[in-house]
Amino acid sequence: MIEIRSPQLDGAEVSWFAPLCSDDYEFLGVPDERLKSSFAHCSKILLEAEKQGFRNILCPSSYQVGQDTLTFAAGVAPLTQSINLLTAIRCGEVNPAMLARAIASLDHMLKGRLTVNIISSDLPGENLDSAARYRRSKEVIEILKQAWTREGINFEGEFYKMQLATTDPVKPYQQNGGPLLYFGGYSADGKDLCAEHCDVYLMWPDTEDKLQAHMEDLTARAYSYGRKLDYGLRVHMIVRETEAEARQAANRLVSKLDDVYGEEIKNRALDAKTFGVSLQSEARQKADSDGYLEPHLWTGIGRARSGCGMALVGNPEQILAKLERYRDMGIRAFIFSGYPHLDECQRFGELVLPHLKTFSMPEMQGRIPQEEPLTPLAAGARR
Repeated sequence: MIEIRSPQLDGAEVSWFAPLCSDDYEFLGVPDERLKSSFAHCSKILLEAEKQGFRNILCPSSYQVGQDTLTFAAGVAPLTQSINLLTAIRCGEVNPAMLARAIASLDHMLKGRLTVNIISSDLPGENLDSAARYRRSKEVIEILKQAWTREGINFEGEFYKMQLATTDPVKPYQQNGGPLLYFGGYSADGKDLCAEHCDVYLMWPDTEDKLQAHMEDLTARAYSYGRKLDYGLRVHMIVRETEAEARQAANRLVSKLDDVYGEEIKNRALDAKTFGVSLQSEARQKADSDGYLEPHLWTGIGRARSGCGMALVGNPEQILAKLERYRDMGIRAFIFSGYPHLDECQRFGELVLPHLKTFSMPEMQGRIPQEEPLTPLAAGARR
């Protein structure tokens, strides 16, 4: 049997979420002008997450609503000191050679605090099948890696064909392959893409046995490529000082939700019909009458959200115990969020985060150099 758990599983990368895609509510499904996506609002959440001690923050991507991810990340980079930025990249949106340069430049702005979430959804006006989207993503990643590790690009594929000699190319700040690639997907094609090319496999919530099965599958696939992966979980949080208060907060969150409008919110996303989203819906159908799939794992958020549709609900001790179970399974990257995102960030930061040992995944993976890497011009000057 192939071992899942890393021998360095002491601690975890604990991340928060910046709602760039207008995904912030006091009452789920009820628009609130105070919480509308803006640079001011989302950067405030990001800076609060850094203050609380979160080690990374997911900056998502959408075409329908919200802000551009790379632009936001570049704008907030000079305001941050320690937190990593997990930027979502939709493969195919930008020419891969130009994307490689943008990512490398941003990585230098952040001095190696950049991580990348690979997304393979349709582009606007497009309707590619799942396998084709993952083939395109594979080509994008291969071009990125050529650009980051070679003195030029020489690529012939189905979607991209380019021979590009470069002079004085800006390589990423991070070494050993550039920024870490985080990936989430449940189809066989998606899992193979992650196993061959990515570094952290992200899962949405499900029962522990289902999560374990996905991890065993990915571990075997990665092993066939001579690689090992880290594993992550994206889940919402509702933590209060008592379990009763936490469950009350969960019920309050959906107390004004119109299910018809909730379905509209879910279906407007380009990933609404993906296999992963269907698995979240199936899991919600198996929940008990109060919406709990497992103790403390509540599915109510999935009534008005495409993608991650469950939350951990409980007091600090219950949340910590659940996280420790996940860590024992081999998960050591967590991406949390909660509604409203600023309030829940502060609450989790006060009640739970001080009891967790955390680390930065790029540092654990050996990507951050001891000294700032030289640009080609600077290197030439030293010669």
